[in-house]
Amino acid sequence: MMSTTGRESIEAGRAVLEAAASGASAEQLTECGDQLLGVTRFLVDQPRLRRALSDPAREADDREGLIRGLIAGQVGGTAADVVAALVRGRWGSPSELVGGTEQLAVKALLLAATKEGSLANVEDELFRFGQLVDGDAELASVLGASGSDPKGRSELVERLLAGKAEPVTVTLASAACFGIGGRSFHASLAHLVEAAAAAHDETVAYVTVARPLDEAGERQLAAKLTLVYGRPVALKVTVDPAIVGGIRVQVGSELWDGTVSRRLDEARQALAGR
Repeated sequence: MMSTTGRESIEAGRAVLEAAASGASAEQLTECGDQLLGVTRFLVDQPRLRRALSDPAREADDREGLIRGLIAGQVGGTAADVVAALVRGRWGSPSELVGGTEQLAVKALLLAATKEGSLANVEDELFRFGQLVDGDAELASVLGASGSDPKGRSELVERLLAGKAEPVTVTLASAACFGIGGRSFHASLAHLVEAAAAAHDETVAYVTVARPLDEAGERQLAAKLTLVYGRPVALKVTVDPAIVGGIRVQVGSELWDGTVSRRLDEARQALAGR
């Protein structure tokens, strides 16, 4: 759980990023996001440095001077200003500083996608890539292996998606190999899908059906869920014949399971309990 001071510090960094984004191109924002991801990984690898940068006993000017000296010439002006704003803030722990830098890296990349009109594509491509990985046991094992080198897994993702997805999708999917917010690869992808949806004010509904829904069926279901949640809902549909029939819908922590497989399981449990 992020501390109150940590959230305030992220907002300060976000304000700097959004101010710069208004006059930046999609390419510049993509570069900024990639550079902020690089700073995040640098901080992860330097525990003494992140402690120094989040030490409330050190003056804010001192912390800013330290990080600017280290990243000078390595990142552009916007990324440097965002990081400087972050280290001037107060944090509940050094790990919060890392998390805040990573959050704003993702924010910069989603702003880039918004600016070039590809945000919906990025959201869909991240989801479909997750499905592709889930459908390949060997690939899922390789990319989900938290004990292996994340850089190698990241490069594999880049090769798999090169020329087949939006540049922002490639960068975000690659970043998932390092674990967004400490999450697993699969959970990182899901988090990024939801972050992309939230960037254009949508809620993600994960829908599982035995057979594909037609367009009319998807529109009807999305309209019903929009009424329930009071905001637009983006459907992410998975076809799984194993559920036999019916439908399963998950939105956040809420799960509605009306599948035939669930009802059969309940019937078997009831019979076993007699």
